[in-house]
Amino acid sequence: MATRTFTWTFDSPPAAVWEGLGDTARFNEAAGLPKHVIREIEQDDGSMRFFAEAKVGGIALAWEEVPVEWVRDRWFRHERRFSKGPFRTLIAQAELEPSTDGCVCHYSLTAEPSGLLGRALLAGGFFSKTERGFTKLMDDIRAFAARRRERPFQIKPGKPNARSDARRSRAIEKLTESGNDHGLSGRLSDFVVEAQEMDLMAIRPKRLARQWQVEPHDTTELCLEAVRAGLLESRWDVLCPRCRGPKGSSDRLDQLPEKIHCGSCNVSYERDFARNVELSFHPSPAIRQVQNGEFCLFGPMNLPHVLVQAAVPPGETRDLPFTPIPGPYRYRTLERGGEQDIEISGDSLASLILDGEHVSLGPPAPPGVIRLENRGDRTRTAVVESRAWVAEVLTAHEVTTLQAFHDLFSDQVLRPGDEVSISQVALMFTDLAGSTNLYDRVGDAGAYHLVREHFAFLAAIVRKHRGAVVKTIGDAVMAAFADPADAMRAGLAVQRQVDEFRRQSGLGEVAIKVGLHSGACIAVTLNDRLDYFGTMVNLAARLQGLARSGEVVVSGAMAEDPGVAQVLAELFDAGTLPELEDAMVRGLSKPVPLMRLDPGLSKMETPS
Repeated sequence: MATRTFTWTFDSPPAAVWEGLGDTARFNEAAGLPKHVIREIEQDDGSMRFFAEAKVGGIALAWEEVPVEWVRDRWFRHERRFSKGPFRTLIAQAELEPSTDGCVCHYSLTAEPSGLLGRALLAGGFFSKTERGFTKLMDDIRAFAARRRERPFQIKPGKPNARSDARRSRAIEKLTESGNDHGLSGRLSDFVVEAQEMDLMAIRPKRLARQWQVEPHDTTELCLEAVRAGLLESRWDVLCPRCRGPKGSSDRLDQLPEKIHCGSCNVSYERDFARNVELSFHPSPAIRQVQNGEFCLFGPMNLPHVLVQAAVPPGETRDLPFTPIPGPYRYRTLERGGEQDIEISGDSLASLILDGEHVSLGPPAPPGVIRLENRGDRTRTAVVESRAWVAEVLTAHEVTTLQAFHDLFSDQVLRPGDEVSISQVALMFTDLAGSTNLYDRVGDAGAYHLVREHFAFLAAIVRKHRGAVVKTIGDAVMAAFADPADAMRAGLAVQRQVDEFRRQSGLGEVAIKVGLHSGACIAVTLNDRLDYFGTMVNLAARLQGLARSGEVVVSGAMAEDPGVAQVLAELFDAGTLPELEDAMVRGLSKPVPLMRLDPGLSKMETPS
C-alpha cells in the first residue's frame, strides 16, 4: 500500500474552496474519469451496498462504492474497493486547513495494488501524473473560489456539429422572439454547449438564477420557453425526501407514480407537489447528448443539504469539528432508520445517538463539535442535514401557479380522477361589478370586447406577480399564486390600476371586486386543465362576493401570513389598516374573519 500527499494553497476561505473541491462528481468528470451505472444491492439488515463497472484507458474496472464521508467546508474521505482492476483499494482524502490569507488543502491518495499491473503503475509515476492533473483542477477551483468564473471546471467543447449548431441557432431565435427570454437566451445557449454533463443532467432554473444573479422567475420562464423553442426538454422528478435523488421520473405530469421506492435509502414515500415533485430541464438530444450514469454517487456537493456524513463503527463515538449556521436540521442515518428534527441556535449541539435503526438526541457536545455515538452492533453512517433542502427546487406546486406554464404547457395535466393535495396555495377571485349595465350600454359585441380587454388587464397583473390565471367564469377570474404575498400585491395592484384601465379602454363606470384567501386544497384536472377544489377554494370565491366595488377582501388567515403581514405593513400606515371583522359566509356555519382593504388609502401608487 502506498500513500502520497499533495498540498495546494488558496487565497479564498475554506467555504468558497469547498464548493469546487467538495464537488467530487464534477471534479471526476473534469479529470476525465468515465461515467458508470450504480447497482444497488439490499442486504439482510436492510442496508444497501453499491457496485459499479467502467473502463479507464482500456482497463476494465469493477468496484464497490463506499459512501463518502465528509464534514462540509472541512474534509472528505472517498474509498473504492475493487474486485477487478490494477488496485485493490483506492482512497482519496482531502482536508482544508484555514490560514491567515485563505486556506491550505492537504490531499492524500492511498493505493493498494492487486497485482503486477498495479505495482507497475505505482512504480511508473501514478502519483506524479495524478498530481499534475489535479494541480490544473486546483487552479480551476482557485479561480472559481475567487469568483472569476461561474463554474468550477472548464471542459473541452465537443467537435463542431453543423446540424446541432443550426438547430441551436434556430432555437435561440425563437426563444429571443418569444419575450420570455429576459435577455438570457445567449447565456443559456452558452451554458448548454460549455457546461459539464453534471450541470446538464438536471438544469434547475433557481440555481441558474443564483449563479447568474438574476430573478428566479426570469430563469424559470426562460427554461419553460426553451422547451417550446427546442433547446431544452423537461422532466418531472419525484425526489426522495432523504437523499434528494430523482427516483420516479416522467416527461408528463399525468404519468408520475403516486408512490415511489428509493433503492439507495431503501425507503418508500409518496409524491408531494409542494415539496418533492420537481420540474427540471436538460438539453434536447438534437442539441447536445447527455449520457446517463454517475461520476460520483455520494459527492458532498451532490447533496449540498448534507453537512455531515460519517461512518461510526459499533460501540464507538466520534467527535468531529463542526460549527453549523443556526437553523432547522435533521439527524438521521444513511441506512434505513429513524430521524430526529432539531433547531440549532448556537455552537453547542445535541449528540446524535444511534442504536439499531433508532436515532435519538444525547447530551450537548463541547462547542464547535458534533458527537456521533453508535450503541448498536453494526456500523452506521450518521447524517446531519439542513431541512431547508428545497431552496433550489422548482416544485410542481410552484411552477403550475405560473402563467408561463399555463400558456406553454397546457397539455400537462393530472390523470383523470387523480387528486393531489396542495398544502398551501393562494387564490384570487375577481368579478366585474356593473357588467349588466355595460351590456345594456354598448351592446353584446362591444361588451364582450371590453370584457376580453379586462381579462388581459388582469392576466398581465397576475403574471407580473408570479401567478397564473386558472380560469375565467363569465366575467370573473380565478388566479393562483404559490406565495400569498404575491397574491396580496396582485389584488392591491388591480384596484390601484383599474381607474387608468377604465380611462384607456372605455370600460365606463364598472368596477372590480377582489377576494383573496390561502390554504390547503386539492389539484385536479377539469375540462383538460389543472384546477383547484375544496373548502378553501369556495371560501376565496365567497370573499369576492362579499367585496364592495373597488375593495380587496382578504381572509383573516391570509392576512396573518407573515409575508402578507409584511406587505400590508409596507403599504399601509398603522392607523389606516382596517382591523379584522367577522362575517357570515354562505355555506359555512361559523363567522369568518376577514379584512376589507381600500387600496386608495395605501402609501404606494402602484404596489409591485
